[in-house]
Amino acid sequence: MSNEPLYEFEFDQVEVPSGLHLIAGLTGFTDAGGVLNQFSENIFANLSTSQILTFNNDELLDYRSRRPVMYFEKDHIEDYEPASLGLYLVHDEANQPFLFLHGYEPDFRWEAFTNAILRLIKRLQVKDVTWLHAIPFPIPHTREIGVTVSGNRKEIVNELSEWKPQTQVPGNVLHLLEFKVAQTGMPIVGYVLLCPHYLADNDFPQAAVTAFELVSSSTGLVFPTDDLRDDGSQFLTKLNEQIAENPELQKMIATLEQGYQNEVTGPSRAPIRKPFVKLPNADEIAAELESYLASRQRNNPDDSQG
Repeated sequence: MSNEPLYEFEFDQVEVPSGLHLIAGLTGFTDAGGVLNQFSENIFANLSTSQILTFNNDELLDYRSRRPVMYFEKDHIEDYEPASLGLYLVHDEANQPFLFLHGYEPDFRWEAFTNAILRLIKRLQVKDVTWLHAIPFPIPHTREIGVTVSGNRKEIVNELSEWKPQTQVPGNVLHLLEFKVAQTGMPIVGYVLLCPHYLADNDFPQAAVTAFELVSSSTGLVFPTDDLRDDGSQFLTKLNEQIAENPELQKMIATLEQGYQNEVTGPSRAPIRKPFVKLPNADEIAAELESYLASRQRNNPDDSQG
C-alpha cells in the first residue's frame, strides 16, 4: 500500500463555503449518449469554476488502459495531457455555489477513494450528494429519456424513477459512494439515464438536457441549457431525416416503439417496462444505423459540417 496522498488541496487559492450540494459524474465505465461528457463540457464552458483539489493519478489510474495524450512536435515530445480527476467549486447561473466531482473513474483503491470523499464531505460540510450515470437501453428516441433513481431521498425516487429492477449490475465507484454515504444518513440520490442503445456511441443532447433537469430537481441549481436544446433539435431533425430514408431503420425503431406505446399510466410519462414484442438486438440496430450514417457522410460530406 502506497504512502502517497490520494489528493492535493488548492485551498490557498479557493475559499469554499460550507453547506453546498455535491454533484458527481465520472467517466470510464460507460457514458451512453455522451451524457457525462456533454454535462461537464457545458459546465466548464458556461459557468465559473475553480479547482479545489486534484487526485493523484499514480495512485488511482491505470495508465496502460487509459494512456495519456502525447503531443509530438516533429522530432520531440512537446507536451502531454494526463487524465484528470478533481473537485471543483462552481457557481450556477443564479450565482449559487456547488461542488462538482469530475474526471475519470478510479481504476484502483476504490475503498480508499470513497473513504476520502466521505472525509471531504464531512470537512466541507456538504449538504447532499447527487450523482449521474448513463447506460444504453432498448428505448426509441421517440420517447423521453428514461431514468432509474437510487438513494435515500425516497420522495425523488418515488416521483421520478421509471425503471426499478431487482437485479445484479456491474458496479461503478459512485455506486459504492452512494452505499457509503447512505449509511451515514446524508441525503444522496443517483440518476442513471436510459439512453436509446442505437445512439449510445453518439452525443445525444436531449439526454444531457435531461441530466441537467434532474440535477436541478434535486438541488434547485440553475443551469444554462439553451445551446444543448438547440443542438438537440438539430440532431433530431437530421436523425429523423436519415431514418425516413431507410425502411429497415424505420421498422426496427417502430418495433421498439410498439413495446411501449400502450404503457401510459400517467399524464406525462410512460413507465419503462419489458416490451411485449421481440426487440431487435442492440448491435443490429447500432450497426445498421452507424452504417447508414457513415454512408451518408461519404456521399454528402457537407452534412458533417452541420
